[in-house]
Formats: sequence, structure tokens, C-alpha cells
Amino acid sequence: MSEGRTAVCPGTYDPVTRGHIDIITRAANVFDRVVVAVVGNPPRKDTTLFSGDERKGFLDDATAHLDNVEVEVFSILLVEFARQQGATAIVKGLRAISDFEYEFEMNQLNRKLAPELESIYIIASPEFSFLSSTGVKEMATFGGDVGDLVPEGVGNALKERLGKGAS
Repeated sequence: MSEGRTAVCPGTYDPVTRGHIDIITRAANVFDRVVVAVVGNPPRKDTTLFSGDERKGFLDDATAHLDNVEVEVFSILLVEFARQQGATAIVKGLRAISDFEYEFEMNQLNRKLAPELESIYIIASPEFSFLSSTGVKEMATFGGDVGDLVPEGVGNALKERLGKGAS
């Protein structure tokens, strides 16, 4: 464990978007250490477009300017991962009421398992309130330009993976 307050920012990040980076950056301004926790094998998704290591690489590149941020892939219960990291909080971003409903449920379950962990929610910045990984993948699949929605390199990887105009 490191000194200071540690937060875990969990997510699938398939792919990481500028909205994710906004939430991570804002969390890094509040906490001494932020561990971006990439879900290795998401239980709610059959497959991911990018592997856990690829998603970690995109996040490493996109957060390289943040000295107090590190990225890890995990495949255990989130609260156990947070405990291993010495975290005091789980930080998530909220875009819409539908996010709140899901996160409220997850918070209650996490609180039952780990009452010592606080859930902290950061409201999406207005320019990212519409942005989702699912939407980015759909746009890229049909040849839309997502370059301004994702960190540098992710757009090219989407174009390569999906074979369309995703730059």
C-alpha cells in the first residue's frame, strides 16, 4: 500500500474514450493515487473488441501525463481488487439517469461486501455526457470518424480492427 488516499476507477474501457480520461483526470486531482482498473473478462459482455492488455496499453498512453495514475487489469471481485490496492474509494463516472440506476445497485452490493470502501461519483463533463464506448464502436463500425472522441491511437486501432473509416 502506498501513503495517501487511493481510489480505484474500474471499467471495461472497450475502448477508452475521452470521457473516461476526463473522469480519471478529475479523480487524479482529488486522490493521491488512482488505479485505473481494467476489467479483464467483463461478466456482462460475451467478448470485448480489445484484449485486457490492449485496453491497458491505450490507458497507459492516455494517462502518461498523470504521475499519480497507474493502470492494472483485474479479474477478481472489484472490492477485493480495491482492498489489494489499499483503496479507500471506488470512483465512477455518471452520464445519465440510466448510469445512476445501475451504479446505485452496484454501490449497494459493494457496500454490503466492503462497507469500508466509499463510492464516489463524478458527473460527466457536458461535452462527454453523450459519449459511450458502445456508441464509439458503433460509429466506427459504420465508418464514422471517432478521432475526437477517443485518445490518440485508439481511433487507428478501431479502424484497423473494424476495417472502416474510424480514424
